[in-house]
Amino acid sequence: MSTRFRDRADAGRQLGARLSHLVGQNPIVLGLPRGGLPVAYEVAHALHAPLDVINVRKLGVPWHEELAMGAIATGGVRVLNGPIIMASGVTKDVLEEVTTLQRLELDRRERLYRGNRPAPDLRGRTVVLVDDGIATGATVRAAIGVIRAQHPARLVLAVPVAQQSVAAELTTEVDELVCIDLPGDLYAVGVWYDAFPQLTDRDVQATLARAAAEPAATLLQAAQSPGRLDGEAGSSE
Repeated sequence: MSTRFRDRADAGRQLGARLSHLVGQNPIVLGLPRGGLPVAYEVAHALHAPLDVINVRKLGVPWHEELAMGAIATGGVRVLNGPIIMASGVTKDVLEEVTTLQRLELDRRERLYRGNRPAPDLRGRTVVLVDDGIATGATVRAAIGVIRAQHPARLVLAVPVAQQSVAAELTTEVDELVCIDLPGDLYAVGVWYDAFPQLTDRDVQATLARAAAEPAATLLQAAQSPGRLDGEAGSSE
């Protein structure tokens, strides 16, 4: 193992340093909850950019929850991993049952994390999608689908660590992939961190509130409203 991060904040600071070329390009940073938010917060801070959340839920094989057979995201997006579904013997009925259950949790998180605050307008923006690591890529792919549907000018995927083979596949789905370490055998994202605690909804809310209190939050407010931002025309969905 060539790299180990102290915690998610440390990983975010290291990642932010590698994204310095985006400063001045009016980026917006989107973190995947829950673990991606502390990383994304540090990236947003380094880029002087607004931070927001993009809600995605993994679809785990019922008898092997850690094995992702797909993922869903806000906006009705569903990404499936056909080989895992076939190898695990998951039927259509089981897939739909898992999807329905995860959709309920997705909707709950959307209400809890966002409340009445509208989602940012990503059209024409440089979007930086951040997570704390990538194993199968199912969750990230769902998030990419949501973001692409909103026609950003550029989509950058930034993670501290990712499975090498999965990262290679994802390079075709984003405009830029920035990753600190690409092990051939990731095993589990958590082993790359000295401290990798399970985070709660309150942790996510606190991180978003902290980011909203900083100057970059004014950029997010402008991005959510029709009008002009840094000389470029904004638009609302």
